[in-house]
Amino acid sequence: MKAKFEMIIQPEANSYKAYAYEKKEFDTPFHYHPEYELTYILSSHGMRYVGNDVSGFQQNDLVLLGPNLPHCWKNISPQKEKAGAIVFHWGNDLLGEHWIEKKEFKYIGALLSNAEKGIQFDSDFAKSIKDKMLFALKNLPFKNLLTLLDILNDLAHCNSQRVISSDAFGHKINPVDFERIQNINQYLEKNLRNKINLKKIASTVHLSEESFSRFFSKVMNKTFFSFLNEYRINIACKLLSGSGKNIAEVAYAAGFESLPFFYRQFKKYKHCSPMNYRNTYAEV
Repeated sequence: MKAKFEMIIQPEANSYKAYAYEKKEFDTPFHYHPEYELTYILSSHGMRYVGNDVSGFQQNDLVLLGPNLPHCWKNISPQKEKAGAIVFHWGNDLLGEHWIEKKEFKYIGALLSNAEKGIQFDSDFAKSIKDKMLFALKNLPFKNLLTLLDILNDLAHCNSQRVISSDAFGHKINPVDFERIQNINQYLEKNLRNKINLKKIASTVHLSEESFSRFFSKVMNKTFFSFLNEYRINIACKLLSGSGKNIAEVAYAAGFESLPFFYRQFKKYKHCSPMNYRNTYAEV
């Protein structure tokens, strides 16, 4: 499935669109649009796809996306609660042409420039601006616009942020590669517990093993097996924080055949042990 273009229709009385929603699960396909997007996850958990990055998400996930950066949030297991989010969309002409070049918007300009690769903010910081985002859903257009600028200023001065996607991906990837990456993701979702070798995964996108390796490294800026291990560790994190499975059960459910290898990969990507992660992030 190709990344789909989404048309954002701005309200007549506003310079940007702000809304909250709640549904059974996040079901929006991998898509892109020319507007900036700020998304705050109110509830639910799963996998977040932004450019060439696939990461786990949970409540209080806050992400800023630049124009035409493909993205989606997907649930990967049955949810105890509905999926909820607050979403803001706005264009380059929010305050008119060249507004971002004004001296007063120096830091916001730098923030929006970095957003072309996507930015994730720390959950504690996310909680601190939640009320402002909710405020912008309820008030008159003038106050809403001022609130958005205030939020962008807060984001620009936040020290706990992480660039999500790499320079190698962005919105420049062609539709054929989009479709291949989607097919790979769908195969992984269905076969996570199975042994996945290069021949099998290459066949899903009709490439030889050698061609597949070149393609994947070029588009995703990492080898396939590095991506696969990171993907499985993110699945394991969801299981550690939201299930009663013991460590071995989590490792095997995420597709790891060797417990020592699971521990090494977990340390590599999360910089702590699975048990420490569970003690820190376990759902109450």
